[in-house]
Amino acid sequence: MEFPWGHNKRYNDYSSYIKQTFGERVQKLSVNAGFTCPNRDGTKGVGGCAFCNNSTFNPAYCGPEKTITEQLEQGISFFQPKYKTMQYLAYFQAYSNTYGETQELLKLYKEALDHPLVKGLVLGTRPDCISDDLLEHLAEWQKEYYIAIELGAESTLESTLVDINRGHTYAETVETTKRIVAHNIPVGIHLILGLPGELKEDMLLHATEISKLPINFLKLHQLQIVKGSAFAKQFKNNPESFNLYSAENYIELVVDFIERLNPEIVLERFISQAPHELLIAPRWGLKNFEFVAKVEKRLKERDTWQGKLFGKPSE
Repeated sequence: MEFPWGHNKRYNDYSSYIKQTFGERVQKLSVNAGFTCPNRDGTKGVGGCAFCNNSTFNPAYCGPEKTITEQLEQGISFFQPKYKTMQYLAYFQAYSNTYGETQELLKLYKEALDHPLVKGLVLGTRPDCISDDLLEHLAEWQKEYYIAIELGAESTLESTLVDINRGHTYAETVETTKRIVAHNIPVGIHLILGLPGELKEDMLLHATEISKLPINFLKLHQLQIVKGSAFAKQFKNNPESFNLYSAENYIELVVDFIERLNPEIVLERFISQAPHELLIAPRWGLKNFEFVAKVEKRLKERDTWQGKLFGKPSE
């Protein structure tokens, strides 16, 4: 059976999107350019979001003490022995990578693009940190390079965003998404499933709400309690305030979620993996490829696929 996205996998997967876009394997390389975020520097708050310890996002080779070129070279040296001819995307991942003066941002991005094996940029950021001036410059670059932006939305519920000290609204996510798309730049969204106070019905409604946006791709993350976060302290003092999923229950939630998701949205990932030394809970002991295999198996067992329930009334 071939699905609307052109192959027989039961969801619209990111690997196929990359191959269709570039005609070859292209690998993201994380870069830490030393950014901060308005929820840490006092502009909107201090201490960051309740779930966040940004060290969980960075591979060992990433560090702001190294130049962007040095970080890229180290990342390439890891992959090149196995994939001799592979091209790369510089993934500006840590903190808010569009937060700053436009010309300073462009200088950092251009250093990455000047590497002969880098075909483009992926910029991770917040919905409240992207100027129209920057978008206009990136739209020009898009004519020559691949440029994509990932927005940390985390939830579609305004009450949740307040509770986790996010510092922006879902309305801002919607507005910024539309501004990015108006500049013909691919845009992705990050969501965390399992945030305190959200019921399963709320999380499935995230799929409905996200499906209304003109986004290109989506990353799902299970809630993880990591050392150094506000949630770590809360979990120690009041663990019953969290409903942490077992791997099996989270797989069912993911399948229920993607049944309701617009089939045009590319699913980039289902889980995140905090470093073992930082992760408090849940500890599933599954690698990403093992989890993906379990989701694919469950989709087949349930004879379902991405978008099967898209556009249908909620039960």
